Amino acid sequence: MEATQNIEVLDVTIIAPRLKHPTIFEKFDALKGGEAFIIHNDHDPKPVYYQLLGERGNTFKWEYLLQGPEVWEVKITKQAPAEGDTVGELVAKDYRKAQVFKKYGIDFCCGGKKSVAQACEERGINPEVLETELEASTVAATRETDYGSWEPGFLADYIVNMHHKYVREAIPALYEYTSKIARVHGQRHPELLEVAKHFTNVANELEAHMPKEERVLFPYIKQLAEAKKHGVTLDKPAFGSIQNPINMMEMEHEAAGDELVSIRTLTNDFALPADACATYTVAFKKLQEFEEDLHRHIHLENNILFPKALELEKEVLK
Repeated sequence: MEATQNIEVLDVTIIAPRLKHPTIFEKFDALKGGEAFIIHNDHDPKPVYYQLLGERGNTFKWEYLLQGPEVWEVKITKQAPAEGDTVGELVAKDYRKAQVFKKYGIDFCCGGKKSVAQACEERGINPEVLETELEASTVAATRETDYGSWEPGFLADYIVNMHHKYVREAIPALYEYTSKIARVHGQRHPELLEVAKHFTNVANELEAHMPKEERVLFPYIKQLAEAKKHGVTLDKPAFGSIQNPINMMEMEHEAAGDELVSIRTLTNDFALPADACATYTVAFKKLQEFEEDLHRHIHLENNILFPKALELEKEVLK
């Protein structure tokens, strides 16, 4: 057990009931990464654990020092991002951090394998400033879905039913909008001609990409999950390791992401000119919505589903 003599002890038993949890949260939020405090109570404070997990994400360590029957003490330590944590891993643990990375132009889906330090260095960002905002994001934001706890097959179905469905429904309208504003406004805003080309590229990429996942990769991931569930082993598939199709999918994700980066650059972060008509405005709003959905879509695959699949394969292949 770690030394606790210099750590502040919060006696919860003397706090008014309605103030118990708010006081604990206030103490936790005031900690810096690596710092801790102890809560002293007359019963198991496990409800606080679940509330912290729900409202602050996977940002703390919970350690029982005493477990009743009359006295319960728990040491709560605020975790700092490990030096080796990648951008994708941090977002996989707590999706609320995605908004902070987006604010600083850090790619958490296609570029999710970079460390935070590397991403900061490449973008010229002060790591301390970024870390402060990452911590604040878990305090200010509401709870996000814990995708990391989902079964791989369920997650694959969710991606198809939510994100693949969204892409297929959004593409026809965006084809129409980007073509129309290029035709009507292209003379005054020639960048719109390039925007239309880049959108056609990303649409073509995704329309070819999604069926590969739905017909080959995702069914195989479900097969791996079922094999583990029933304790059976599988023969190696025709494509060898699942790493091979995953590598291909990640390359295609990066290509689609690059097209959207080009659109964002051409439009100066979707800034509308003074002469923008209603269609121009809707087109930019829809393009930004499409980009945000694709970022989450790729994140769920690159940073959560694919790592789960690789671990499953290790357990069930002969």
